[in-house]
Amino acid sequence: MANPEEIKQLMKATFYTQRKDVNQGKSIREILKEWPLLFEEVGMAVHYKGLTGLGLKETFMRNMDLKGKRLLNYMNTVCVNKNKRFFQAQTKLKMIRGELDGSSEDVKEMVLLLLHYFDEKEEAMFFYVEDTCLAEEVQMENVPMTPTVIVCGRSCYYAKRFMLSVDQEVGHNNVSCFISAFCMMFGSYYCLNIHYPSGLACTLEFLQRCFFSINPEKGTKVEETGKSRLHVNPRVLTLIQELSDHEWRDV
Repeated sequence: MANPEEIKQLMKATFYTQRKDVNQGKSIREILKEWPLLFEEVGMAVHYKGLTGLGLKETFMRNMDLKGKRLLNYMNTVCVNKNKRFFQAQTKLKMIRGELDGSSEDVKEMVLLLLHYFDEKEEAMFFYVEDTCLAEEVQMENVPMTPTVIVCGRSCYYAKRFMLSVDQEVGHNNVSCFISAFCMMFGSYYCLNIHYPSGLACTLEFLQRCFFSINPEKGTKVEETGKSRLHVNPRVLTLIQELSDHEWRDV
């Protein structure tokens, strides 16, 4: 395997050829065969930055430092009193997390709480397998077609290894860091021209705007469903506004 600097230079040099293949609609299997480094953390970061002008993991972590604690505070103090199902989900997550501390644990809790807040399914983003499961042992027919983090363990909190799946193909079979796997999952939507599935539309759009700093004036990455769709999902706007008001009251 080439060192990170060599990967960066190679990815930059072949960026336009990669984009051509993606834009022409080549299958994920073909792209994985032709451009395997696109599915490595360093390689995807280079492609994503060439596409968006933003650092993938760097932007997310910077926004996590700025907003993560406040969002968790809002969800754990305000949202729990608004909805019984959310309260039950939050209580269960607290029990699973236990005494685990750190930025990675905060990210896991934030993402899982966002899914519950928007009534979107965890299994549409995460697919759980045994901790010793190999890539070839994953029952891929049960994995979502859209970018998915395969969690090697019964919980995001205690898993030591993750995989990235796109279009039911394992692109990366050994990601040791949850934040890396999560950012690669999100980055895959952009690098591979994939629409957000309607079942994850709110969570992904909220993360896109608030934590990955992508705020287009027009258009949406949510898949077409035949219904007329507003520029920004009203539920996403509501949470952004409520979080802003909550931050103002906390000052």
